[in-house]
Amino acid sequence: MPNMSDDHTHVQEFFGARAADWDARFPDDGPAYAAAVAELGLREGDRVLDAGCGTGRALTPLRATVGGSGVVLGADLTPAMLQAAVRAGRDRDGQLLLADVAALPVRSCSLDAVFGAGLISHLPDPAENLRELARVVRPGGILALFHPIGRAALAARQGRRITPEDLRAEPNLRPLLAGSGWRMTSYVDEDARFLALAVREG
Repeated sequence: MPNMSDDHTHVQEFFGARAADWDARFPDDGPAYAAAVAELGLREGDRVLDAGCGTGRALTPLRATVGGSGVVLGADLTPAMLQAAVRAGRDRDGQLLLADVAALPVRSCSLDAVFGAGLISHLPDPAENLRELARVVRPGGILALFHPIGRAALAARQGRRITPEDLRAEPNLRPLLAGSGWRMTSYVDEDARFLALAVREG
């Protein structure tokens, strides 16, 4: 079994090599991010974390939703991704943290929501990492697991097939979330997007 530092190195190498042209490769994803953020039901003044924020594409719609009185954090493990977010000016919309979602530098129960785009398939220990996300969110807060295309479309793009073990399959994801402090409230997996929403249990 790979140790945590091996997982971190792999993730950093994968995304570090792709950071510079990441946004250029997926130029049309902006509206999908904005639509997903809208489904979080955030209000003015809310506090939200974009976990595994990458180049920060969710930060702008998150800031627009919570307003100037809200708190927007973007955490990512890969320095090159955060540097790309700064080059794109997205550090104006949220505070960027070089941080691991497995050990967030955030107080317990201090956030209203967590947004995670393309996150779940890169978590080294999904159950434990989802528990850490639950730790920082208040009871009744929201988790959104998002991808701008659905599972089948993503698999086709990558030249592979969906397997029954896929963590994002509803029969796998629902109990995974339930065992980590979350109750899934909606699940959408269509060509145009993947979005699972869950509520932090009390």
